[in-house]
Amino acid sequence: MPETIYDVAIIGAGPGGYTAAIRAGQLGLKTALIERTDKLGGTCLHVGCIPTKSLLFSAEIWDHLKHAAELGIDNVVEPKVNWPNLLKRKNAIIAKHVKGLEFLMKKNKVNTIEGYGRLTGPAKDGIHTVSIYTEGGGGAAGEQSFIKAKNIILATGSDAKMLPGLEPDTRILTNIEILSINAIPKSLVVIGAGAVGVEFASIFRSFGSEVTIVEFLPRMVPAEDEDISKELNRQFKKRGIDVNTSAKVEKVEKTESGVKVTFTDQNGNQQVKEAEKVLIAVGRSPRTDNIDLNKTKVELDRGFIKTNESMETAEPGIFAIGDIVSGMPQLAHVGAMGGMVAAAKIAGRPFRPIKRERIPACTYTEPQIGSVGLTEAAAKAKGLEVKIGKFPFAGNSKATIVDSHDGFVKIVADAKYGEVLGVHIIGPQATELISEAVVAMDLEATIDELMYTIHAHPTLAEAMLDAYAAVEGQAINA
Repeated sequence: MPETIYDVAIIGAGPGGYTAAIRAGQLGLKTALIERTDKLGGTCLHVGCIPTKSLLFSAEIWDHLKHAAELGIDNVVEPKVNWPNLLKRKNAIIAKHVKGLEFLMKKNKVNTIEGYGRLTGPAKDGIHTVSIYTEGGGGAAGEQSFIKAKNIILATGSDAKMLPGLEPDTRILTNIEILSINAIPKSLVVIGAGAVGVEFASIFRSFGSEVTIVEFLPRMVPAEDEDISKELNRQFKKRGIDVNTSAKVEKVEKTESGVKVTFTDQNGNQQVKEAEKVLIAVGRSPRTDNIDLNKTKVELDRGFIKTNESMETAEPGIFAIGDIVSGMPQLAHVGAMGGMVAAAKIAGRPFRPIKRERIPACTYTEPQIGSVGLTEAAAKAKGLEVKIGKFPFAGNSKATIVDSHDGFVKIVADAKYGEVLGVHIIGPQATELISEAVVAMDLEATIDELMYTIHAHPTLAEAMLDAYAAVEGQAINA
């Protein structure tokens, strides 16, 4: 039989890789999807976005149950958190969506290959060769085979960074280990206050853990607008979370019963915190060091791959998407859109490049955070003259109904033309509401237009309407 030559071979089956495969199949491309594990979905589905949000949803329900009487529900007989059942539900959600992905691969005629894919060099006569190892990726173990493709999409994802000298185990945790611990810890120290750190801090505080956050930078969620960071700090402290910013970790040691974290606080004083567990949440490293990029012209920037607007690298026919791409946030939806862009380019179809300033960021804490575009500080740093509109959820009737009326919507707008430059939300369903802002900004809607768009009543989305109007000092409910 003649050797199969694929139109595209994709290395990595996380959100970027599997989305690229589905879109490539839809566009009629002969597609291979190479995944080193025996399950599709990557970090996001198995040890990231999906399981974390499953636990966050359970934590939200639990928080409501604590105040059942205030909601008009009596005779709630001593509810208890059943941690094994929470994990069971989480795992069932993962399994359901793994099966869904397997179905979608078959539906779109994508050939899935289990193995560790590595590059072998530039294309020869327009054809790339990918080596596939059945295990390990190093060649010493398992069998090696090869596939050929006209194009390659690298979608290898990222790994959690670890502090120097530490290795993850049952007490020193990353996002992987913390999702399978056998019991809710009585106490937890979280090192790092980005999205991962604050989400797990929120989960375990809801379930009764004593939680301490240690963050090196001056504020939590440092990529967000400063007002968002201040509000999250206020609400976390209100929930009893011990927040330490501008703090430098000196040592993490194991004790007889747990761990001991020594850090220098913002005043230069040494602090020692003991806990059952410590979560290391200090960022993620791109998986680019074991796929033989050195055999190609692919260019790196601190380990991340440089691409052009079609996600193509400096090596013709090799594309990169997701967490490994230089200059892009490490978010599942960015990887997925990158996959769609690359697939369209390979198929010769029209596409729209990813616009960095139109990428929404979501943090699923209690309260939730959703943002897109420029922060107030970033807009001013660009020399832009801005107007700010801010509307508190306390003035929104639906927020009161759902018992979540803290937080606000903040609009950063161009003062002269009313262009929306950034939207920053902290409060109920912020991660859902932010999509309205993305669409409005993508269609270049102005404040004059948005403050006259009808929003249904009573809805949380009305807070967006009032925030637009607040830019002109005309919010109705505040």
